[in-house]
Amino acid sequence: MADRFRITLAQLNPTVGDIDGNAAKAFAAWEQGKTAGADLVAYPEMFISGYNTQDLVLKPVFHWAAMAAVEALAEKCAEGPAIAIGGPWVDDGKLYNAYLILKGGRITSKVLKHHLPNETVFDEVRLYNAGPLGGPYSVGNFRIGSPICEDGWHPDVAETLEETGAEFLLIPNGSPYFRNKYDVRLNHMVARVVETGLPLIYLNMVGGQDDQVFDGASFGLNPGGELAFRMPVFDEAVTQVDLERGNDGWQIVPAEIVPQPDVWEQDYRAMVQSLRDYMGKTGFKKALLGLSGGVDSALVATIAVDAIGADNVRCVMLPSEYTSQESLEDAEAVAKALGVHYDFVPIAESRTAVTNTLAPLFVGLEEGLTEENIQSRLRGLLLMAISNKFGEMLLTTGNKSEVAVGYATIYGDMNGGYNPIKDMYKTRVFETCRWRNANHRDWMMGPDGEVIRPSVIDKPPSAELREDQKDSDSLPDYPVLDGILDILVDQDGSTADCVAAGFDEADARRVEHLIYISEYKRFQSAPGTRLSNRAFWLDRRYPIVNRWRERR
Repeated sequence: MADRFRITLAQLNPTVGDIDGNAAKAFAAWEQGKTAGADLVAYPEMFISGYNTQDLVLKPVFHWAAMAAVEALAEKCAEGPAIAIGGPWVDDGKLYNAYLILKGGRITSKVLKHHLPNETVFDEVRLYNAGPLGGPYSVGNFRIGSPICEDGWHPDVAETLEETGAEFLLIPNGSPYFRNKYDVRLNHMVARVVETGLPLIYLNMVGGQDDQVFDGASFGLNPGGELAFRMPVFDEAVTQVDLERGNDGWQIVPAEIVPQPDVWEQDYRAMVQSLRDYMGKTGFKKALLGLSGGVDSALVATIAVDAIGADNVRCVMLPSEYTSQESLEDAEAVAKALGVHYDFVPIAESRTAVTNTLAPLFVGLEEGLTEENIQSRLRGLLLMAISNKFGEMLLTTGNKSEVAVGYATIYGDMNGGYNPIKDMYKTRVFETCRWRNANHRDWMMGPDGEVIRPSVIDKPPSAELREDQKDSDSLPDYPVLDGILDILVDQDGSTADCVAAGFDEADARRVEHLIYISEYKRFQSAPGTRLSNRAFWLDRRYPIVNRWRERR
């Protein structure tokens, strides 16, 4: 028997619904594997259809098209290495999340996902049927076990494969990023290696899909749990991995262990990648945003430039009489540092017209929040007009702190098609700006050096909708607010937990109330990059009408 096996790992970026494009990517990687003398070319989970398809996969014409594409790929790749590729499959009228083995022009084996995740961003129980616990498949004289994604997080599938003769494990994944996710994956996979005694290859996809970002970082573990190789984080890569059989069984031949970026870089890369792919996969070439002189819009502008280039980003300052000179100067400085197109569109005339139009209805009433929101909604109106006229996607710039407590104007500054900082608390926004000023990477299309000057980061945050306004007039200071939000949202804790952590009870109850009454705003908000496992959308689904409050 041969004592060496070569796998080409295709850590690639599919597009949901682009079945032909995904098949073309698969064929190009297969050709590389064929040239490299691979025995098997492997792709991530649900690669042919893209992932996460949500309910699209339930549409018969869609899943049958994906199945036909796999069969066509098998015929096209009949002469050369075998293929292992993920996609939807129907057996006996039941739809499965499947891993399909192609060899000699046909599908030779099917692995059907057994454990269906039904938490956070996944609803697979409502989409697919659960496959049975099965045995390994053969490629030549080799027997390979492929737990599909979630199956690798449970011991029973891997143990069954080992007991029925698998010589190593190849685990295809569509595992989306959240902060420190790699360590979670690694710990689970080490457990599978220890339990089975088999080498393990964890193959993940890359790329953005709506709010989710798949971060790659595919890796291999040898018996005992030693890391044998690691592929790039967030980057597409086609890598040859060899296994050798020795006196102690199969081992992965050690190869390059690509360095793991720190959490600040990974968060920033996730935001850049998600925006780049969201625009690229939806067909938008250019973006615009309102640049206020504040830290949030400065960071979003920088992310946009790093994602699609300065020539494709328009920033617009829309000042009112409450816009400070400092903000005017800061916004212009950020625009110049980034090299973007910069427009100056005052809203005073428009605001006067609206005020005069409403004056007969509002006579005798004091000015207040209504008038503040008119300013925000005028800005939203003008930005949407620019977006429509020039075909540029409007980016919205609210951070997670604001999104959580509704500190944003619906149909105003919430207007937009995508929000890369939607899952980043304000305190992290400040630090991320400082990180970007101090760091530059090859995947950034923007300039090196300081692009967000310190005055933008250091000044007290303000919406500047009235004289001398500060965010702290309406909200607890951001370190306090974010600490409470972390407990109530990210940890699903209670106001009592907030008090136990040292926060004022009145602040905690006030924040709890704001979270609940803002659900209707979040329901209508733009999608944005998922950075945590408690992002606002699929991770956390609450009713809009909700009278629940914790008892005192």
